[in-house]
Amino acid sequence: MSDKNGHFVISLDYELHWGVFDKCSVASYEKNLKNTREVIEKLLALSDKYNIKLTFATVGFLFAKDKNDLVTHAPKDKPSYKNNKLNPYLLLDSIGNNEMDDPYHFGNSILKKIKESGNHEISTHTYCHYYCNEKGQTIQQFQEDITAAKNIAKNIDIEIESIIFPRNMINKEYLELCYKNGITSYRGTEKAYIYNIDPKSIFYKWQLFRILRVVDGYLNITGHNTYNVKNINKKDHTINIPSSRFLRPFSPKLKAFEWLKLRRIRKSMKHAAKNNELFHLWWHPHNFGNDIDKNIENLEKVFVDYKKLNSKYNFSSVTMTSLAKKITSSLVISNFISLTREFELLSVYFAS
Repeated sequence: MSDKNGHFVISLDYELHWGVFDKCSVASYEKNLKNTREVIEKLLALSDKYNIKLTFATVGFLFAKDKNDLVTHAPKDKPSYKNNKLNPYLLLDSIGNNEMDDPYHFGNSILKKIKESGNHEISTHTYCHYYCNEKGQTIQQFQEDITAAKNIAKNIDIEIESIIFPRNMINKEYLELCYKNGITSYRGTEKAYIYNIDPKSIFYKWQLFRILRVVDGYLNITGHNTYNVKNINKKDHTINIPSSRFLRPFSPKLKAFEWLKLRRIRKSMKHAAKNNELFHLWWHPHNFGNDIDKNIENLEKVFVDYKKLNSKYNFSSVTMTSLAKKITSSLVISNFISLTREFELLSVYFAS
């Protein structure tokens, strides 16, 4: 991996209703969910226009052609959450049979379009939108979930190599399991404390930190959150490609502050480009579903800036897996050089 240029990663959590079922009903979020297909089609067109690569972390359920396909691929040992409201399998009796009659719980056709574009990565968001840090579930259940996710992806000739954990519930023990299953990278959280509060901490539910995270999307509270990815990946097998910024959707209530949000992103991108670091932007496609045109307009402004940075600093758009491979290759070379130098020093020592 060359240290002579920075990298731009965009990851998208493609989940439809499976990502929010425990928080809202289809009816209460229908417009966003229904428009997700249009959003993704516009994202593909816009990314092709600016030669930008996207990583779509997809809930395994969405690969299914129909309900029977979904059930057939589902693991036998399903997550045994203590909070049963988090169990998506309880919804199966109420969903439709396929994408035609239930576009909120199936998404196979869109995945085929993403694959056909040939420019993007399809990764996993686990099979069932699995919560790795919830009480009751086990590592064996997670293993079965990942196996199911990889197997159903093979139906459209996709080999899963990266993961984005639902709700950013990252479990270090589970990372090693991912590596053993051929998943070589994941999206970590921002390095700032307000994004890394332990769920068991008394501070976790403090409204203050939620407010700070929102404000940080508009004003620089926590810094740029850009990374020298080679330096932060010297110990673990699974490569961490951490988030820099969540792209908050357009809000009519915050319309006056949109320029601040975009300025925040642009400044951090420029910082990454100038310092040969990573800037990782992410969101959910359904976030754009309420004001599609305005959200796409804002994103295009970011893409225009990317092209300028690409031209001036060789700032490069990459998928998660392609960046992980660059990092791994670079670390192997660095380790080999270090060993060679140590061998040379030992040779000189014994020769003297």
